[in-house]
Amino acid sequence: MRIGVPKEIKNNEFRVAITPLGVQLLVTQGHEVFIETGAGEGAGFEDERYQANGAIIEQKAVTVWASDMVMKVKEPLASEYHYFREDLILFTYLHLANEPALTKALMESKTTAIAYETMVGVSGNLPMLQPMSVIAGRLSVQVASHYLQRPKGGAGVLIGGVPGVKNGKVTIIGGGVAGQNALQIAQGLGAQVTLLDVKPEVLTQVEADYGHHVVTLMSNEVNISESIKDADIVVGAVLIPGRKAPTLVSEAMVKAMKPGSVIVDIAVDQGGIFETEDHVTTHDDPVYVKHGILHYAVANMPGAVPRTSTVALTNVTIPHALQLANLGVEIAATKDHTLYTGINVYNGKITNGPVAETFGYEYHDFAELSAVK
Repeated sequence: MRIGVPKEIKNNEFRVAITPLGVQLLVTQGHEVFIETGAGEGAGFEDERYQANGAIIEQKAVTVWASDMVMKVKEPLASEYHYFREDLILFTYLHLANEPALTKALMESKTTAIAYETMVGVSGNLPMLQPMSVIAGRLSVQVASHYLQRPKGGAGVLIGGVPGVKNGKVTIIGGGVAGQNALQIAQGLGAQVTLLDVKPEVLTQVEADYGHHVVTLMSNEVNISESIKDADIVVGAVLIPGRKAPTLVSEAMVKAMKPGSVIVDIAVDQGGIFETEDHVTTHDDPVYVKHGILHYAVANMPGAVPRTSTVALTNVTIPHALQLANLGVEIAATKDHTLYTGINVYNGKITNGPVAETFGYEYHDFAELSAVK
């Protein structure tokens, strides 16, 4: 199979879909890998390293997109939609629930679109999303602490405090992978931490791990409102696979927060959980202020640490990419259930239930559309 890896064009997206080692694993099984020149430079992988591992370096994106399968990191932008075609397999993060135009373009072109973020593992986990959730969770408190500094527009609070001065407060909404990694960093910095989740078993586990050093609360309107009111940092870490993130924090709640506090929403690429989020930001201009509160709403947070992110992503995507390359979509999906759950669009039809429900499209089970029974 011909596999293409284009250069990411999203603002300050320095990740690349595959490492040189990943290229070698594909090439040794007889596949051709085409890397757009400079695609890996932002992550510290030069063209020469890819070439040494068997890749073919291409100058033009159009040549790379002409491959049988294209592997990316972020969802294609509008300027890339014209590359879509019926015999193309697109393997990347898509977040279609927040991308109506992209969803329509994929359907109209009959591109087979496989989304990393909806791939479900045997234990019900999200193995393709997990490494990026770990990174985003750990970055969230780190970047929020940076913007708490007065020269950056924040309240001028050192989140860990000093002897004789009260520690800052971090509230984390959502106790999944991202939320628990945010908790780990907040604890390490010495903050007072409150974590909210809808699952009692998550709260029980957090208390078992951290004891009474972390306040655990059931996530509901009253508890959210009370716990963010005096917080210096609020991290949104709620994900519902394939669906838009629910709006859990109203504008009135944000207005009641302390001036100069910081909101970081890890779920902004799925629509975000804060009512005051009226646009997604970029690494060029990551923060805006609304009602005196700083909103960090960057949709590709792990792109800030591209070396770590690219290696972590390749670790989890390559086994499935090899299945696709060796067997093709239809046979690979029958052998790899995790891959099966990632198929969002096939032959112009929506094959992911939550995405279909979000936009009011008819849902089709991939097995019914596939020629392989």
